[in-house]
Formats: sequence, structure tokens, C-alpha cells
Amino acid sequence: MNRSAIFLATSPTGDPGTWTHRGTVVESSTSDDFNAIDPALVVDADGRWWLSFGSFWSGIKMIRLDPQSGLRSGTAFHSVAGRGGGAIEAPTIHRRGDYYYLYVSFDVCCQGADSTYRVMVGRSTSVTGPYVDRTGVPLTQGGGTQVLAGHGSIHGPGHQTVFSDVDADVLMYHYYAGSGASFLGINLLGYDDAGWPYVD
Repeated sequence: MNRSAIFLATSPTGDPGTWTHRGTVVESSTSDDFNAIDPALVVDADGRWWLSFGSFWSGIKMIRLDPQSGLRSGTAFHSVAGRGGGAIEAPTIHRRGDYYYLYVSFDVCCQGADSTYRVMVGRSTSVTGPYVDRTGVPLTQGGGTQVLAGHGSIHGPGHQTVFSDVDADVLMYHYYAGSGASFLGINLLGYDDAGWPYVD
């Protein structure tokens, strides 16, 4: 079902009991072809706020936010990635140099050691895309360059985020061990000569 919504709440401290509901940011209904879950905020080079979100259906979407209210600004609705209804979700966008890197998770989460989640990426010089993979295939047409997949005792790494630390960019994600137990994974990212990220 894609009857979903993303809401905003604010707090002056982050402490329990201090949060105030500010309203609906975006929602989806069963008549829509997208799913309003997995939100991730990015601020572009000009200081504008954008929210990426989405899961399965027609893929990953993006809307602009008002930085004063945190709620939606305007009606523009951008499609930035999709697999023709296939398994894609958990977008996060990281700006580095001249590029915006869109990380997404392909395939299936939450099946313990049988999970097939993997971290994929595309990039664009514009925050709203078009995003393409290393070979030039648009992410809206199923493209994506693999950054991390299951290996050894690591199963289904995904639902990632990326941030800049003082010495490197950092990839964080969840994964399963062979026993089915879930863990948090943290890796530094390196970038090759063409500017594509890899797990260091």
C-alpha cells in the first residue's frame, strides 16, 4: 500500500515532550503512483532546501521546501530515479564538489540473511537531476552504479546516508549478519579519478 505521509515536527531542544507538530509535508494515496516515505533533506549550493523520498512504485521523487517553515514550497514534483516499479527506495543526496550524488537502495530489505539490499549511486550537476550512473544510464531508467552489496558475512547493506567528516565522506547503513541479527555499518568513502565513490 502507498497510503503514506511525511510530517514535520520541531523542537527547541530535541528532548521528549518538546516536539510540536507543524503539518504534512507530502502525502500519497492509493490513487498515486508514488510512495511518500523515506524522506531525506539536502541543501543545494544556493541554500535552497529539497526533500527526496520514495519507495518502489514510480520511484524516487523530489520537492522543494521552504527553509523558514520546513514545509513544501510550490507544486513542482521531480522524478529523479526509478526501476519501472521495481525495488528502489531510501534516497539520500550528498553534495561534493561540482556534483550531487544520489544514493539509493536496490532490491529487498528486512529478510535477515536473505536480504538482497545494495547501495547504488548516480550523480548530477543539478540537485533535481538528471542523475546518471558511471556508464551514462539515467537513474530514472533503472541506472545505478553499485557502491556496496552483500559480501562474506555482510548481508543486505542499505538504507544508507552519507555525510562529510573532517577527513572523509562517511557511508552509514544497516545490514544483517549470517545469524539474521541486524547491525549498523560505517565505512569511509573514497573517490576514483573520475569522481565516483567507492567503499574505502
